[in-house]
Amino acid sequence: MVTQQKSSYLTSLATIVTIAALAVAIGFYYPIINAYIKVGTSLSTTATNTCAQLRTELEFVIVLPSDAQYSALRTKSWSQAAWKNPTCIAIPTSSSDVQKVVRVLVANHVPFAIRSGGHSPNPLDANIDTGVLIATDKLDQVSYDAATGLASLGPGATWDAVYTALDKHDVTVVGGRVMKVGVGGLILGGGLSYLSDLYGLVCDNVISYEVVLADGSIVEATQENHPDLFWALKGGANNFGIVTGFKLKTFPIQQIWGGMLVFTIDQMPDVLQAYYEYQATPNKDLHANTVLNLAPSNGSVILTLVYLKPVERPDAYKSFYHLTPAFEKTGLMTLHELMGSFPATDLPRWAWYMVAFKPDSELFAQISNVIATAPETAAISALQAGTLVGTAQPINQNVVLAGRERGGNPLGLQPVNQTWFSVNIAWWNAEDDSAAIAALESLHAKIVELARRASVELDYIFMNDANAKQSVIASYGEDNVRRLRAVQQTYDPDLIFQNLVPGGQKLPPA
Repeated sequence: MVTQQKSSYLTSLATIVTIAALAVAIGFYYPIINAYIKVGTSLSTTATNTCAQLRTELEFVIVLPSDAQYSALRTKSWSQAAWKNPTCIAIPTSSSDVQKVVRVLVANHVPFAIRSGGHSPNPLDANIDTGVLIATDKLDQVSYDAATGLASLGPGATWDAVYTALDKHDVTVVGGRVMKVGVGGLILGGGLSYLSDLYGLVCDNVISYEVVLADGSIVEATQENHPDLFWALKGGANNFGIVTGFKLKTFPIQQIWGGMLVFTIDQMPDVLQAYYEYQATPNKDLHANTVLNLAPSNGSVILTLVYLKPVERPDAYKSFYHLTPAFEKTGLMTLHELMGSFPATDLPRWAWYMVAFKPDSELFAQISNVIATAPETAAISALQAGTLVGTAQPINQNVVLAGRERGGNPLGLQPVNQTWFSVNIAWWNAEDDSAAIAALESLHAKIVELARRASVELDYIFMNDANAKQSVIASYGEDNVRRLRAVQQTYDPDLIFQNLVPGGQKLPPA
């Protein structure tokens, strides 16, 4: 994007005019070009001057590279592959702080990034080099209104903090499954929950969004108020504004049964077939949830079971009961306790890709073989701390139907049983980045090809597990993309969030 380029690339006025003409021809609008023609300065200098201006106007909100906080804030992202060096970091404590920061950035045409929890491994999803990082760490409010049954959440809160606060009231929300993930990024990408078979995706259970728009104004988007924006934010990422508050429905789910079963890698074909039988069962019990992790680098297959009632060994998992795990830890506990029982990994560098397909017995057998024997698996394992994990997430058709009952979303999901399969890798050294990514891309391509040959591949790409190179929003379908563009024209006609926010999934060009 032109907004990311420094003036050294703009070697002459003729070059600038040519680029601008081409941009207009393909439907883009680049206000930053005109700004740099007028002032004759570089993006780096403009960003530095803007940070100085912000520091003067919002002293305690702006962190400069010379400040003690800067290093910890810029490296908060879960994956070191996503660490950047922003010109400064804004840590707003209120929506009004966000308004002020956005107005200055837009007026000066300075690129920026928005970070919730920083869990995405994609380098620019929630960080930036030349520009301003808006970190929502202090927008971390969590409250519960017993009269309405609604939870109010800030985008910078983690799901662990959300559940800790709601446990006191014996309620929970359709929320994230990994405790350190941030509220904002997960919801705006769609969000998958252990409650999704019953109630839809996380975004489907949002009642309202408080949003700071590109002009610095604040709106509350609900089904009744700004319903077009409300719909677009259910998977529309950072393309329409900065969400500073969410209100979600709550549900009285606390005590559940579940836990973890660990199998040896030679049991992977049998576990995958049991997984297929579980997913293909007619009239599936919607209280039953699983996540299956295939970890050949560690010689293990890890099955997580979550049953949303205090019922031990429910029939919903009967396809797994004939298997003998090498290790099992299951029992009655709270949902929060179960989700918090999985230790966080300390591997520093991560990347992932995802693919969606209808469940197919033969396809699962082929995936098992590829995961176990592909040269890419060996190449990843040969890296220092090289780790490969294939994650199979069963999606029942009711996830889609429940979302439609709650007003619908732009994701374009088909109401069929499906598996969202992500290929995740981790490694230690930055010098191995190219080799790691090449192996990941090749392995993902092989699994996609297997799904295509089986005629079960689905177009949808789940944003929360997608690589930056995957065209997520295009996968929502042409009609939904057109509708999203119309919402963008209404609330961000100058395409500020399209052009000045380089990271995250963007709307495809018209």
